[in-house]
Amino acid sequence: MTDRNSNETFISQRAPEPVGAFPHAKRVGNLLFLSGIGPRKRNSKEIPGVTLGENGEVVSYDIEKQCRTVFENVRTVLEDADAGWNDIVDVTVFLTDMKKDFPTFNKLYAEYFAGKDKPNPTRTTFEVNCLPTPIAVELKVIAAVSA
Repeated sequence: MTDRNSNETFISQRAPEPVGAFPHAKRVGNLLFLSGIGPRKRNSKEIPGVTLGENGEVVSYDIEKQCRTVFENVRTVLEDADAGWNDIVDVTVFLTDMKKDFPTFNKLYAEYFAGKDKPNPTRTTFEVNCLPTPIAVELKVIAAVSA
């Protein structure tokens, strides 16, 4: 029997550093909660698919490149927390431009999540005014893992 009060914090040495005072993931019982994961690169200010102007404003972005990077960052955090892609049970998606980006996101999401031998988690998608860094997509993931 799993101790419901047991918890463990995970900081990945491979995923992008958190942008605040929080871990990449926290395990409580059989659930693994990932903090919001964006498309940034570790040890870099680079955000794949984002072109910034002189004042740091977003000039253009490639939502497909950002989505693929987010999915790989999620995979990295899961692996470093002793979990896997198929353990994902719930995904919350934050997009900064639902009208423009949702069709592309939805198509890519199906590549990674739908079909035989892939997880089919529940999902909720929100449009938000902005995210903490100049990104267009962020995922919040919950996984169910073995004790």
